Amino acid sequence: MLTNLRQTLCAGALLFSSYVSLAQQPLKKNEVLLFAYFKGNGEDGLHLASSPDGYKWTPLHNDSTFLRPTVANDKLMRDPCIIRGVDGQFHMVWTVSWKDKGIGYASSKDLIHWSEQQFLPVMAKEEGTRNTWAPEITYDPASKQYMIYWASTITGRFPETQTSADASYNHRLYYVTTKDFKTYSETKLLYNPGFNSIDATIVPDGKRYVMFLKDETREPAQKNLRVAIGNQLTGPYELAATPITGKYWAEGPTAVNLGAKWLVYFDKYTLHKYGAIQSTDLKNWTDVSDQVHFPAGARHGTVLRITKKELDKLNKNM
Repeated sequence: MLTNLRQTLCAGALLFSSYVSLAQQPLKKNEVLLFAYFKGNGEDGLHLASSPDGYKWTPLHNDSTFLRPTVANDKLMRDPCIIRGVDGQFHMVWTVSWKDKGIGYASSKDLIHWSEQQFLPVMAKEEGTRNTWAPEITYDPASKQYMIYWASTITGRFPETQTSADASYNHRLYYVTTKDFKTYSETKLLYNPGFNSIDATIVPDGKRYVMFLKDETREPAQKNLRVAIGNQLTGPYELAATPITGKYWAEGPTAVNLGAKWLVYFDKYTLHKYGAIQSTDLKNWTDVSDQVHFPAGARHGTVLRITKKELDKLNKNM
């Protein structure tokens, strides 16, 4: 009995540690990258593309829809974020509306058959909330829980950065935690970088966490991506560094650490195309937009690792 218990505990500890280190390794021979994204306004739902190297992305099933949205009044599926949980399942959250107080959630064992979609009212208790945008999920092995985080504007909050531009939206980043996607903590403020900010994505890097986020400031226009580092997933995070993207407007970052280098993909939304930058130290960045090829019309997505066997099933079962 004790031997079985020790084996279970050791296996669990190995799973938690490998969950973090996996995000910092080169692709294995049996792995590929998967990109989950939306098109248009998100009306038709989830799209998927794969890549063997992180540069050339091929849409699956002729860029057809893998899952159509069913929750909230607007029934959108924008900004999909999928992660593989420590339970072996894939968990996805997404933006359901431009003006709602919650997000969408669903899970899957194979990225083909999905659970019933749920509406999570994460900002329902925050009076004056105008929106709940671009949710993402990151797992914290220290607390053995997931953090779901997003950007919201709450009317009257942070007046020091309030302007009439962009319809007076003035976002900050908020979060909840959960261990099972059934019960959730109270909503808390995750990060106030001192400016209007959206589209955060957080990736583990050893014992620290790297947050990529968009500076949404309109006057004077920023609309660029920045980096902030925290020693814990829930923060605090340091002051966001100088922009890592160019003079074009960028949003919706998603990042992958391939061991020797970081790749950050983002939506050049005013130019209607995808871009990318890479770095070996998170400080010096090189624009490699001319080296990456994404499906036409791809919008704000997230990247994750899957096995070639899982990709084969995705290609055969649609």
